[in-house]
Amino acid sequence: MNDYRIVAAGDSTLLLEFEARIDPVVNSRVIAVALSIQDASIIGVRDVVPTYCSVAVFFDPLRTRYDALVARLVQSAERPFSGPPDGRAPVGIPVCYGGEFGPDLSDVARFARTTEDDVVVRHTRPIYHVYMLGFVPGFAYMGLVDSRIAATRLATPRIRVEAGSVGIAGAQTGIYPAATPGGWQLIGRTPVKPFDPTRGQPFLFRAGDAVQFYSVGRHDYDRLLAHPEAIR
Repeated sequence: MNDYRIVAAGDSTLLLEFEARIDPVVNSRVIAVALSIQDASIIGVRDVVPTYCSVAVFFDPLRTRYDALVARLVQSAERPFSGPPDGRAPVGIPVCYGGEFGPDLSDVARFARTTEDDVVVRHTRPIYHVYMLGFVPGFAYMGLVDSRIAATRLATPRIRVEAGSVGIAGAQTGIYPAATPGGWQLIGRTPVKPFDPTRGQPFLFRAGDAVQFYSVGRHDYDRLLAHPEAIR
């Protein structure tokens, strides 16, 4: 029995769906399939988008052979998968935790029944997996957050969350690339820009990347904000 299904989402999109859960092994398989479809350079395919547990393939129905595209999805889904790649160096992200940058840090500490310093330790300890990008350009959904500090979203989202804000929403953590509304628990801010259209590569993160946060003080935050080339 197949552990996936292929469904049409309108007349120009196909979805290849695996088990619906947040899991790095499932997501790594999704990313492998997405790369396989991209590498195939199928005529008429406009975009291939990996998500947590599915791959969306957008195509031109007037140029793409539908049956051939479905066959390629089946071939990619059934290809032997050995698991997530090992040894990928994480992208280091400096974060100034608490204070005006992390207005919800104390609430997360109360949720975890621990101290704010311990929340920082628990947030910086893991190496996170980038599951997907979405919401706004450059917003990377990362996990898994230490279950002790996995506080739920705010009951009422903020109208404005500043760019660079680092938040927690259950098992996920992420960085707001731009000033937008948002309901994640804000615990700090980074001088790093996840999305910068002036860079040669505007997107800092890709699905499948490894990320690790590290704590910096306000002085270092200001210095790195002024000199982003110094960020390690």
